[in-house]
Amino acid sequence: MPQPPQDDDTPHPAHELPRMARESAQQIWLAGLGAFAKAQQEGGKVFEALVREGQTLQRKGQNAAEEQLSGAAQRMSHLASGLGERAAGQWDRLEGIFEERVAKALQRLGVPTAQELQALRERVAALEQALAEQQGAKPKD
Repeated sequence: MPQPPQDDDTPHPAHELPRMARESAQQIWLAGLGAFAKAQQEGGKVFEALVREGQTLQRKGQNAAEEQLSGAAQRMSHLASGLGERAAGQWDRLEGIFEERVAKALQRLGVPTAQELQALRERVAALEQALAEQQGAKPKD
């Protein structure tokens, strides 16, 4: 039984799909051959125009890539400096905590602070001065 002609919008049975795919591939092949023949007829003009257009697109692509790379490098630089600053701040904080704990431990052990030692040196120097004056001798420098 003959089948009625089908519109392009109507669904095609599954057994016709391979034939339709072959026909589409054949049409694409023929279009490519036609384009090639036309390009040969036009001579090198089309080829040169395509080369120029390709060079223009390549330059645009390279410029865009360089801009993106430059922007990414700047963002990474800012991020790295920010991390460096944060790390330095954390290190200073850690150093302060360490110094505080060492000072507390030394205080518990009875070790005098630098200020206490300086005060003691000044007191000894003053006592030596007073003793020298009492004995009538010159003070030691």
